[in-house]
Amino acid sequence: MSKIGLITDSINFPSIPLMKLSAYHKLLGDTVEMVTNFFEQYDKVYVSKVFNLPHIQDIQYIPQADEVQYGGSGYAINVENGKEVYKKELDKPLPIEIENQYPDYDLYGIKDVAYGFLTRGCPNNCDFCIVAKKEGLCSKKVADLNNFWRGQKQIKLLDPNILACKDREDLIKQLINSKAEIDYTQGLDARLIDDDIAKLVAQTNIKMIHFAFDLMKNEERILNGLKTFAKYYTKDNRHKRVYILTNFDTTLQEDYYRVKKVTELGYSPYVMIYQKGTHPKFLQDLQRWSNNMFLFRSTSFEDYVPRKDGKSCKELYKGII
Repeated sequence: MSKIGLITDSINFPSIPLMKLSAYHKLLGDTVEMVTNFFEQYDKVYVSKVFNLPHIQDIQYIPQADEVQYGGSGYAINVENGKEVYKKELDKPLPIEIENQYPDYDLYGIKDVAYGFLTRGCPNNCDFCIVAKKEGLCSKKVADLNNFWRGQKQIKLLDPNILACKDREDLIKQLINSKAEIDYTQGLDARLIDDDIAKLVAQTNIKMIHFAFDLMKNEERILNGLKTFAKYYTKDNRHKRVYILTNFDTTLQEDYYRVKKVTELGYSPYVMIYQKGTHPKFLQDLQRWSNNMFLFRSTSFEDYVPRKDGKSCKELYKGII
C-alpha cells in the first residue's frame, strides 16, 4: 500500500483529474490525500497545473516523495506576445483506465454536486482559447451522464461546446431525465440555438446557464440565438448569463455595447478580462458592476460610483458610454 499526495493550483474549483486519480489509487488500496504539509513523506505525488499566466502564482513547493508526476494544461501553456500558446506535446492525458474512473468526490468533501464532461472539443478554434488545440476541432461525446453522476442534486457541466456535438439531443435528454439542477458553466454557442434546441435545453432543470458573446463578427447570429432561447426559457436574468470577453480584440465602446445588448434581451452580462493586468480601469469598473448581481440589479452602470471621489461612470467615461 502506497501513500499518495495530490497538489493543484486550482483553488476555487475541484480538480477532476485529481478526483479520478484518487479513485484509482483507492481501488488499489493506497491512501490518498491532498498535500497540506510539505514536510510529509509520500511514495508518489501528482502535481496538476491548470494555469500558466503571469497573475497566477506557480506551484513552488513539492513535498518529499519517491516519485513526482506532473500534468495538466498549465505545463503546456506559455504566454507569448500577450497570448496563450498551447504545446500539445507537453500536455499528457490521463491513462484510459484512470480517465474512466468515477470521480472521488470525497477528496473535496463534495456531497451533492457532480462535475464532468459529456463532450470534448470545439470547432471554433478561437485564438483566446486552447480547447480546440487541446481536444480537437470536433465536439465529440466522451461520456454518458452516469460516468460522473449518481443521483446528486446538482450537475456542473463543463463541456466547451456541447451544442456542436452530433449527439447533443441524446445528451441533453440525459440531463432532462436526471431531474438534477444543471449548471451550464461554460458559454454555450448561441449561434447553434434554433427553436428545437432552445425548447430541449429549456426542459432541463436549469440552475444557471451561460452563453458567450466574444466577437463582434458573430453579433447577428449570437443575438438571434439569445432571442430564440429567451422565448422558451423565461426565468429572470439571475439564471441566464452571457460571458463578455474583453481586452482581446474589441474596443471599449464595443464592450459596453455588448453588455447593454444582452441586458436588453433579459440576460445578465458577465465580463471576462483577457490577460488581466493589461486592461484599462474602465473594464475593471464594468466587470465589478456587471459581475456583482447586487450592483447590477440595483443601479445602472451609468449611475454606478466605483470610487470614493463620488463620480459616476457616466462622468468618468464620457467618450465611451
